[in-house]
Amino acid sequence: MPPLPDDVSAGVVLRPTLRMRMALLYAALICTSVVAILGSTYLLAPGLLVHRTWQPAPNQPAQATGTATTGHSSGVFAESIGSDKFGGLLMALAVIAAFSLALSWLIAGRFVRPLRAIIGTAQDISANDLHRRLGLHGRHDEFTQLGETLDDLFARLEASFEAQRHFIANASHELRTPLSAGRALLQVAITDPAPTVETLRATCEELLQLGEQQERLIAALLTLANSQRGQQRPQPLDLADVARTVLLTRGPEAERRRVRLDVALTAAPATGDPSLVQSLVTNLVDNALRHNVPNGHAEIRTATGTAGAVLSVANTGTIVPAIEVEHLFEPFRQLGTERIRHSEGHGLGLAIVRAITHAHGATLTAHARPKGGLDIQVVFPTPSALR
Repeated sequence: MPPLPDDVSAGVVLRPTLRMRMALLYAALICTSVVAILGSTYLLAPGLLVHRTWQPAPNQPAQATGTATTGHSSGVFAESIGSDKFGGLLMALAVIAAFSLALSWLIAGRFVRPLRAIIGTAQDISANDLHRRLGLHGRHDEFTQLGETLDDLFARLEASFEAQRHFIANASHELRTPLSAGRALLQVAITDPAPTVETLRATCEELLQLGEQQERLIAALLTLANSQRGQQRPQPLDLADVARTVLLTRGPEAERRRVRLDVALTAAPATGDPSLVQSLVTNLVDNALRHNVPNGHAEIRTATGTAGAVLSVANTGTIVPAIEVEHLFEPFRQLGTERIRHSEGHGLGLAIVRAITHAHGATLTAHARPKGGLDIQVVFPTPSALR
């Protein structure tokens, strides 16, 4: 094993481990308790530790050796702790300190042993295999709770990485499809032995449509990325005003698709990023129009409820199984398919809606309507609840 750099090795040596800190703490507590007991003993029973000696009074000569003294002899008792007892106390205290340190070291080692096992397994899982779990069993103590928390974290990380890989694969496919189609159109135009103005114009128009489709997809990807970063410019707004602005540009589209718009907008004050909230409303309205049926209808409503500002968008359409509703909010998903293939959509609309909802701390609910279509509701917290 190569030697560690000086700064790294010095940091490892000088930094005490958890076991060492616990052992020193336990030993210090034991020694402090012993000293406290001795001090209490001295205060309560001083005769056990004090040695008394007779000393003559200052103005009285000392008695000769062996001369008896009477009760009337003047003198004083000098109280002191004998040197032999003092040395014994120090020796006993040193032995107790050494024994307590050794015992504390063993106890601390037993205490941190499960933690070391958790750390080692967690490091191996994070470095090699997120499919593994700690799987701690036995007594339900703090270590078991820590293991369960880490297992939940690893599960979420695994799901997040899997979703990221899935998203990248789908995004790569969707970005590559227009390029492949455009290249095929160009190859057909080049190999045409007798091209005409009409055929070249048709090829150019198809290329423009493919470019617009790719541009919409890239714009949707950027919107999704911006919404996942959270609010950039939160400020007070009214969902009713935002919905009116969006609906002003969606009237012709609704007429073209023969979808009736039922609008009921009342004041719904909230706080959020205006551009993101407008993108949320736009994607909900576009989803209600695109996935509708001829002579169907779409309901757009705003109101203020007990939980906050409410935006509701409901539409008629094909019957959606209840189990499929949650999957519709995943990127590049469409009803009945894993990857979006709708010629007019990019498969990111509802994913953007969910990301913007989470960024604003709002609540998103979606239900399949019995006769077909979806009923989606977004509840923004009131401005007072955010303070």
